[in-house]
Amino acid sequence: MLKTSDLKMKEVVNTIDGRRLGTITDIEIDVETGKLTAIVVPGSGKFLGLFGRNDDIVIGWEKIQKIGYDVILVETAAAGDMARLER
Repeated sequence: MLKTSDLKMKEVVNTIDGRRLGTITDIEIDVETGKLTAIVVPGSGKFLGLFGRNDDIVIGWEKIQKIGYDVILVETAAAGDMARLER
């Protein structure tokens, strides 16, 4: 069994371009089914990555390829695959 606290410790990597997307900051759960539907990683920084950040990136559960010991591999080809959450 995987705990949400375990998920937050793992780094998310896009297998299409090898880009490191960061660690999970939040998750989305369908309240009717109780199933996890998406993971949320931080958006890019606004100014040199230091001051604030842009919208968070929501990656659908279906985009997750593998959950390893310390990394989560996702396959997302374009920014259009990743919804953005305004904070």
